[in-house]
Amino acid sequence: MIIGVPKEIVTGENRIAVTPGAVKVLINAGHKVLIETGAGEGSMIEDNQLAYSGAEIVSDVQEIYHRAEMIYKVKEPQPSEYDLLRRGQILFAYLHLAAAPEVTRVLMDKKVIAVAYETVMVDGTLPMLVPMSEIAGRMATQIGAHFLERSNGGKGLLLGGVPGVTPAEVVILGGGIVGVNAARVAMGMGAKVTVIDINVQRLRYLDEANGSRLVTLYSNPHNIAQAVAKADLLIGAVLIPGGRTPLLCTKEMVKSMQPGTVIIDVAIDQGGCIETMDHTTSHSEPIYERYGVLHYAVPNIPGAVPRTSTFALSNATLPFALELANKGWERVIAEKAPLSQGINVIGGRVVNRAVAEALSLDCASL
Repeated sequence: MIIGVPKEIVTGENRIAVTPGAVKVLINAGHKVLIETGAGEGSMIEDNQLAYSGAEIVSDVQEIYHRAEMIYKVKEPQPSEYDLLRRGQILFAYLHLAAAPEVTRVLMDKKVIAVAYETVMVDGTLPMLVPMSEIAGRMATQIGAHFLERSNGGKGLLLGGVPGVTPAEVVILGGGIVGVNAARVAMGMGAKVTVIDINVQRLRYLDEANGSRLVTLYSNPHNIAQAVAKADLLIGAVLIPGGRTPLLCTKEMVKSMQPGTVIIDVAIDQGGCIETMDHTTSHSEPIYERYGVLHYAVPNIPGAVPRTSTFALSNATLPFALELANKGWERVIAEKAPLSQGINVIGGRVVNRAVAEALSLDCASL
């Protein structure tokens, strides 16, 4: 199969879908890899490293889309890329279609086979989402600590406090991969941490693993409102695989927060779980203020640490990319492989129920 890797053009996105090692694996399996000139620069991967591994470096992105049978990338296609897609072409990337009706419509119109990293589940986990969730969770606390500094618009708090001074209150909505990693870093920095989740078994596990260092709360509007009101840093870490994130923190709850507090909604790429997070931001302009509260709404947080993120992402996606290239989408469906769950759009129809429900579209049977 001819696999095309274009340069990412989302603002502030410096990841690339493949590493030199991944290219070598694909080439050794008999495939051809086309990579756009400079695609790896943001991750400190040079064209000559990719070429040495066997990739063909192509200067014209249109040529990549024209020749490639599969487009292997990080983020969903942008408007300038829509016309480059063609019927029957495989698109393998993070798509987050439940929060992207325009992209969904384009993929339907173009009759692309759209395979989303984030909806492939194996043994109850999302293997291609986990590494980015780990990074985003750890960074969320790091970013929150940065914006709590007075010079960055925050309350002027040190997350862990000092002897004789109370540490900051960190409240995390969601006890999954993002939430656990955000909590781990926050506890490591000495903050007071509360994790809210609807899964009692998950809360029990977190309590047993962390003891009195971590407060756990069952998710309901009353508990969320009380926790949010006292939070210095609020992190949204809720995930509905493939679907739109439910709104758990209302505008009234945000109004109850003190001026200079910080909200980071890691779920913003799936619509967000904070009502006042009504638009996304970018790494170049990450913050906006609402009711005196700083809102961080960057949808590609791991893009800020692209070197780490690229290698972690490639480790997770390469086995599936290789399977897709080796077998083709027809065989993946016929074998009912876990990878088939990643197919969100095919033949002009949405085939992922969570996406269809989020966008009020009919869901076809795969």
